[in-house]
Amino acid sequence: MTDTAEPPQTPQSPETPEPPQTPQDPRNSRPSPAPGAPTERPDYARLFRLDGRTALVVGGGSGIGRESALALAAQGARVVVADRDLAAARGTCKLGEGLTPFELDILDADAVAAAPGELGDVDVLVVTAGVNVRKRILDYSGEEFDRVVGLNLRAHFDLIRAFAGPMAQRGRGSVIAFSSMRAVVVEPGQGVYAATKAGLVQLLRTAAAELGPQGVRFNAIAPGVTDTPLTTQIKADPAWADAYAQASALGRWAHPSELAGAAVFLASDASSFVTGSQLMVDGGWTAVDGRFEPPR
Repeated sequence: MTDTAEPPQTPQSPETPEPPQTPQDPRNSRPSPAPGAPTERPDYARLFRLDGRTALVVGGGSGIGRESALALAAQGARVVVADRDLAAARGTCKLGEGLTPFELDILDADAVAAAPGELGDVDVLVVTAGVNVRKRILDYSGEEFDRVVGLNLRAHFDLIRAFAGPMAQRGRGSVIAFSSMRAVVVEPGQGVYAATKAGLVQLLRTAAAELGPQGVRFNAIAPGVTDTPLTTQIKADPAWADAYAQASALGRWAHPSELAGAAVFLASDASSFVTGSQLMVDGGWTAVDGRFEPPR
């Protein structure tokens, strides 16, 4: 029996290899800008301007709050001056243009929750209210502890919840609260106050992490010794007041107006990439390890 031969196979041309891919250098890649990111160079002459924005300053009836309100208004913001002392809020409003008084007790959680509905859209929230009871831990009462924690921490928590939510829905906003250098360094008699200020910083950092994707920024300003109603007890004792002055690198106390620039910065587009931070405005107190000068 004769085998039938299979027809010859047509040789196939080898496949042309694809050219090797050159890996892309990540340094040359340009990610798409995230929501809220600038797409072009800003007008630096207007970087700190706040025209068309509404700022709510809580505790604006005196001290740092009053100066912050006036500074924000000077940059074009419509400023609502909130204080539990309505007369004090009105007093601030008489000192500038574009300011409106608003009575608000931030220890009243229901009043805080209702405030956004009464005020409308708020673009900037500045909280300066605070309280201190200067006692050592073993001398503190439970009532005093609750009072300091209630204003310095719980009330700030309520304000953030009330105003940051609507900011997130609109896709932008800035929340600024005043902590203290005591969030970083302490002394006897400042334990509860220091704990609330450190807790406030961490609360703001957590809010920055949670609401940053929605365009809301959260920052703290940490003043050093400043001439405000909160430091009246110290100012009444010349030796104590002078010791505090000499503890800073600048050798003096701050005037409340020297804190206002930090509030304008954090409220404006000049700080558009700043969030979760604590800005020290303490005259170098936390930079100096005591005031003893070693021999040269």
